[in-house]
Amino acid sequence: MKSWKLAVLACAIASLACLMLAGCQTQSYTPQMKEQAVSAAALGKDGVLRVGVNANSAPLAGVPEGSAKIIGIDVDVASYLADQLGLKLEVVDVGADAESALEAKTVDVVLGVDSSASDASYWRSERYIGKGVALFGTANESAIPTPGDSSSSIAAQEGTWSEKRVTDLFGNDALVKVKDLKTALEDVSQGTVRYAAGDILAGAYLADFADYNIQVKPLALMQDPSGYCAAVAQSNTELSGAIAGALKAMTDGGMMDIIETKWLGGPLDVDSFTVLKNSSSDSSASAKTEAEPEPESEPAAEEEGEGEGEGEGEWTEGEGAEYEGEWTEGEGEAY
Repeated sequence: MKSWKLAVLACAIASLACLMLAGCQTQSYTPQMKEQAVSAAALGKDGVLRVGVNANSAPLAGVPEGSAKIIGIDVDVASYLADQLGLKLEVVDVGADAESALEAKTVDVVLGVDSSASDASYWRSERYIGKGVALFGTANESAIPTPGDSSSSIAAQEGTWSEKRVTDLFGNDALVKVKDLKTALEDVSQGTVRYAAGDILAGAYLADFADYNIQVKPLALMQDPSGYCAAVAQSNTELSGAIAGALKAMTDGGMMDIIETKWLGGPLDVDSFTVLKNSSSDSSASAKTEAEPEPESEPAAEEEGEGEGEGEGEWTEGEGAEYEGEWTEGEGEAY
């Protein structure tokens, strides 16, 4: 069992306490739904929070092979938001186009939106989770190579932003091209190369997956950290205010740490890592906003309306921990 299941254990303990208070009667316990915190006018469907995610951006959101259910970090965040606002939840796959989904009123809020984008026409929250290209080493590695040192062997998926950061920082001689991020991390774990470059969330997810036995950890960032945020239509100030408050409660109250532990093995503070740069003028190290190269493969898209938490904003279980398929990482790097 993963450590994130401590949250499930806590719920079980709470349920047991309620049964004891009821005189140890045999009965089920259903948490009481909170009072609805936003008006019907702020929602496309009264009593329902429709949350858009990109189902091709695991571990934020993805669809395991043979399933029609979207799972991932963003689905758990959506479940928390719906619960905090006293709403039922509907998860919708909107792909990478948050703006169109909000304009068409397909959803009320979109998660997994790049917080560094400067041309957004919608309201954006503070980031709820960080991102960036990271340098990975073995679990026992402590040395971080100096930018400009081409003697280091660094694996990266060919045709991705991670590959470009390797060549920008260490030169072509340091680059070892591989087919996907999983292979890069396996090569590090097995000692074929010393380092790997890849998206920090994707790498942490793969390293935490027990069946892969990938013993690596992020050592540093290879670009300035950015993150993912929530987006709401600019005119919907009631909902944006409610979402901002719920996200703050989630991060301040430690719930985001629980979600990250569930999917990534532990809380991941991107601001705590050293950022590798060639010089103070290394503009490529800034958070990336341009389009990524096409990923090698993409999971099937989820139909609108399918997803977790359609009961009453209930928390999702850990389906992701059992998933053995090849998800595609949201920065254009295949798993």
